[in-house]
Amino acid sequence: MHTIDSQVESIAIRASGMELMYPPWEKTGAIVVESFPALGRLASLRFLEWVQRNPGGVVSLPTGKTPEYFIKWTRRFLDGWKTAETSRQLEAGGVDPSIVPDMRSLRFVQIDEFYPIEPGHHNSFHHYVNRYYIEGFGLAADRALLIDCSRIGLPAGLGLDAVWPDSTVDLSLRLRHARTEMERFHKDTLLRIDQWCHDYEERIRSMGGIGFFLGGIGPDGHIAFNMSGSDHHSTTRLTETNYETQAASASDLGGIEVAKKRLVITVGLGTITINRECTAVIMAAGEARSGVVRDAVEADTGLLYPATALRALPSTRLYLTTGAAARLEERRFRAFSAKDTSDPADTERVVVDLSLRLGKPISGLEQADFAADRFCALLPSKTRMDFRDIVDLVAARLRAKIADGAHTASATRFLHTAPHHDDIILGYLPYAVRAIRDASNSHDFAYMTSGFNAVTNSHALSLVRTLYRLLAEGRFDGLVREGYFSPGNVYGRRRDVWQYLDGVAEDRRETRDEGAARRMLRNLIEIYEDGDVENLRHRINELVNYFETQYPGKKDLPYIQKLKGMIREWESDCKWGYLGFDSASIHHLRLGFYQGELFTEEPLEERDAHPVLRLLQEVKPDMVTVAFDPEASGPDTHYKVLQAVAAALKLYEKESGRSDIEVIGYRNVWYRFHPSDADVFVPVSLNMFAVLQNTFENAFVSQADASFPSHEYEGTFARLAQRIQVEQYRMLKTCLGRSFFHEHESPLLRATRGFVFLKRMSLSEFYASARAIRRSAEEL
Repeated sequence: MHTIDSQVESIAIRASGMELMYPPWEKTGAIVVESFPALGRLASLRFLEWVQRNPGGVVSLPTGKTPEYFIKWTRRFLDGWKTAETSRQLEAGGVDPSIVPDMRSLRFVQIDEFYPIEPGHHNSFHHYVNRYYIEGFGLAADRALLIDCSRIGLPAGLGLDAVWPDSTVDLSLRLRHARTEMERFHKDTLLRIDQWCHDYEERIRSMGGIGFFLGGIGPDGHIAFNMSGSDHHSTTRLTETNYETQAASASDLGGIEVAKKRLVITVGLGTITINRECTAVIMAAGEARSGVVRDAVEADTGLLYPATALRALPSTRLYLTTGAAARLEERRFRAFSAKDTSDPADTERVVVDLSLRLGKPISGLEQADFAADRFCALLPSKTRMDFRDIVDLVAARLRAKIADGAHTASATRFLHTAPHHDDIILGYLPYAVRAIRDASNSHDFAYMTSGFNAVTNSHALSLVRTLYRLLAEGRFDGLVREGYFSPGNVYGRRRDVWQYLDGVAEDRRETRDEGAARRMLRNLIEIYEDGDVENLRHRINELVNYFETQYPGKKDLPYIQKLKGMIREWESDCKWGYLGFDSASIHHLRLGFYQGELFTEEPLEERDAHPVLRLLQEVKPDMVTVAFDPEASGPDTHYKVLQAVAAALKLYEKESGRSDIEVIGYRNVWYRFHPSDADVFVPVSLNMFAVLQNTFENAFVSQADASFPSHEYEGTFARLAQRIQVEQYRMLKTCLGRSFFHEHESPLLRATRGFVFLKRMSLSEFYASARAIRRSAEEL
């Protein structure tokens, strides 16, 4: 048994119904909570408890999106400490409300920073810790040890731009001779930066080391910026990052192109563990992190898994959501063992897992295989079925799901919804295309956010420059005279798309550019409320200057956000133009919670659900599709859109009396369904892969350079989506055997080389997946 010297943790462990650790399988203690907000609440309570016990202590707190609810809960507790409700919550969580934590006595140590980056840039961690911790928590600025890149190793009078004009730092100069005067200058600067890192380390150690460390865990398992392979005794240093870290940082820095240039200054694993009495807490949320969490908890201590270095600290803990803990095998087994019965989905999961692990078709599994697997060994007693009946049941379930996916709906009104403009094409294009081919169906497409964060300054710059050139050539003079660009000219908007698609068909860049420029001019007329072309030329010059001078990742001005959002909306119009739909069927809702802030606002019923409700009233759908990613797995907009759609459907069901609406949940590149979690397996052919790639590359031009990629694939989302669908086909081919596909009577299944997994839900089943949203901002 582990000694737990924390009332907060003791209460949380009892509430979880689990132990802190299950040796010998688990080697690091873990506490599991039900949701992302609850994760932040637990971390906040443990932090405040530690501060009460350690006034004047040394703390290091994380940056990024993972600590969102940690910050919100801590601010809420501190601001309302003396209120009765806060006192009740603190006491219930294990914190003594009679002791006000002395925040100003704390010494703060910044964990890491990008390099080079100006400290005043809003995407620098220096800015983050000043905003959310120094100011937000009321810490003393003069007791904070911060990483200000503008003051690290630079010659007097020179700034970062002068020393590193293109932000490229060549670390090979540490080991080789400088060949030019500039290289000698850079080599000397690097030596001064390394000396600064050494001094930073010494200052931390002179304080006795870090007393409370709170961090997240990266997609490769990194702690701070100590990536897989980092020495467990590493110290503060300037270092490079790997691709996974660069991809995860791309949204903060304005694109992977920028992230690849950036180095990082980070404390080392040895820095964190030098104080053996340090309380180290690693937070992880969402099923997308379940793999690295499993390694952090279960793997043997080693360089591949940075979190295992923290086992040197007796008080190291992982705080996890249920999704992040999903692959901790002993916990899964104990939960499964505790059930009196195994429902069909649970039975399917464990049998499919066994089939995939052994690489054997389900029909080829033997009783000895079941007996050797501790999950499957329990199935006969839990299902009261014999081995062969269990095998036949699971194989039949998989075949039925494939049959369902091969079936095409008819006489159905579809409302396809998406958080972002490429989510549908990446998530379930084959399913949509098959339904579109049946003319008895009707289709509307709703995009909940404008997606402006996905448009880089360089892409927007190229579009406005092309427009300026075409205006200078007089290309649009006749169209302007005939009123083509008038705000109410719906037919003109459709012609923009047709012009662009003609260019795609002809493979003529100039024709495509003209279509895109027409829409850009139309958008500028709307934004500036000015149809005078000469005035707009001056506006375009202003835009060129803006996009050339703004640092990547900076939050844009509202009208620039609107323009970038319109670029994404244009791309979506082009995509559905491929399949014969125009703007009458495409709805851009621009829900208000999407503001471009680091922490996306919570959706509200009045602001965000009511626009969806109005669309439901207009379309009267029989089937609604929704991005069904778990909370904290993928962009946070996905789950918040899910909340808004669920709230709108509840309101619509109440007023219309319609409880028969079917919801289809889909996922794309951020997280996958396990086969047992999905109900519909949609076959994908090589022909459909060609449609996916052609549509994505020609319609979503802003994404062609994959500036904001997934951490698991260096390329476009369309290529990654194809890889995922092929992977899902391989899973089913293993489970059912290749002959099921290659010798099937259906040409569709013989031609199948990929699968899309979907989840079919009733309204009540869908509602259970989403936390309720608040009615208005006044309730926040």
